[in-house]
Amino acid sequence: MTFASKILRFYSSLQINEKLPDGVEVLNPYKKQDAMAACTAFYEKYYNDNKGRVMILGINPGRFGAGVTGIPFTDPVKLENNCGIKNNFEKRGELSSDFIYRLIDKMGGPEHFYRHFYIGAVSPLGFVKDGKNYNYYDSRALTHALKPFILKSLVEQISLGIVFKRCYVLGQGKNYEYLKLVNLELKLFEELIPLPHPRWVMQYKRKQLDEFLNKTVTTLIT
Repeated sequence: MTFASKILRFYSSLQINEKLPDGVEVLNPYKKQDAMAACTAFYEKYYNDNKGRVMILGINPGRFGAGVTGIPFTDPVKLENNCGIKNNFEKRGELSSDFIYRLIDKMGGPEHFYRHFYIGAVSPLGFVKDGKNYNYYDSRALTHALKPFILKSLVEQISLGIVFKRCYVLGQGKNYEYLKLVNLELKLFEELIPLPHPRWVMQYKRKQLDEFLNKTVTTLIT
């Protein structure tokens, strides 16, 4: 099986069976035909091989990026304009996706970047509470409930064809700290390398955007 076929099988099978705290809803785009069609077009374009990739892990999908397209850090605008995959989603941009595709452009464009890297998430399904994005670590109860799902999903993502030596973690705070604990338990990677989260940069450090992009490029190619 190719990387593409394995990842499409992985995403189409995702479900959370654990009982979640009141008010927390699961964001699962892979139950929707248009999102799976977008994923199929994307992964067959960039991952239709058996080459190993280095893993980059985000937090979990958000409402306007992967929560719509099913592709981590890829909103409908970037999917069409940068990846050349036409879609009928509402063309609403997302800050994290903007950062990632600026980064990808600096690293030679999507074809070159995705030949070497796979972007996933600690929790490949997202969450909403009170109509807003909710991260897997935003409450202790949610984190505890999701642990079996997260551990299983991480192991399955690695089995897609990941180079085990190192993993880059988007989010130098809670996402990195949680993944460190998981890695101590399961010993999934030899090294975890934290990177600033794209949304944090775009929201709070926009004036230093080029600096953060250049530092991220340097870290990824070192």
